[in-house]
Amino acid sequence: MMSASVRSLESRLSSVREVVPIVFVVDDDVSVRESLEVLVRYAGWRIETFASAQEFLDHRRAAAPSCLVLDVNLPDLDGLDLQKRIADDHVDMPIIFITGYGDVPMTVQAMKAGAVEFLTKPFRNEVLLDAIRHAIERSRTSLSHEADLQALRASYASLTNREREVMALVVAGLLNKQVGGDLGISETTVKAHRGKVMAKMQAESLASLVKMADRLQIAPSPK
Repeated sequence: MMSASVRSLESRLSSVREVVPIVFVVDDDVSVRESLEVLVRYAGWRIETFASAQEFLDHRRAAAPSCLVLDVNLPDLDGLDLQKRIADDHVDMPIIFITGYGDVPMTVQAMKAGAVEFLTKPFRNEVLLDAIRHAIERSRTSLSHEADLQALRASYASLTNREREVMALVVAGLLNKQVGGDLGISETTVKAHRGKVMAKMQAESLASLVKMADRLQIAPSPK
């Protein structure tokens, strides 16, 4: 039976899929922000604009598929520095750089750090829109994978300590008899624990349970 925590996580995942994607724009040029606002809204997405990197950092971001359209040359904290600042906390928000003064080293630096696109002004609207579509799809996939992993962790948290021990040995390739020998319990008891593990983890087969354990980085405890 599905636990309440897993149902809650799946509900949150469904909400993420349904919410309108957000395009964040950080550019100190008000005319650029205004023109992009018209373009993005016309394409059917939400948009939030900021005149500086610090304004963006101070803003609380909603859990929704998103991307960041970021100018390289900003006052105080520039775009490349902002990219470094948010690298760990915003992995589900791809960055599209825009600049009027780009060069090859700058482009290479941005792309190596994970940017999905680097556009030099002036650029055609459709080029930017295509980049945004691609970035939002990446964001949606990232959020979906994270929600799946959270649901998996919630299922694992519902296991008893003994069930976790059994799971770790089973996915390591041990037979029920061997698991029982390692844990000092009967083969019948191992089968009972194994059945509960499969049910709580919603694993349809041993192969799927092994994949789950791999994602959770589960290994048998050393003796």
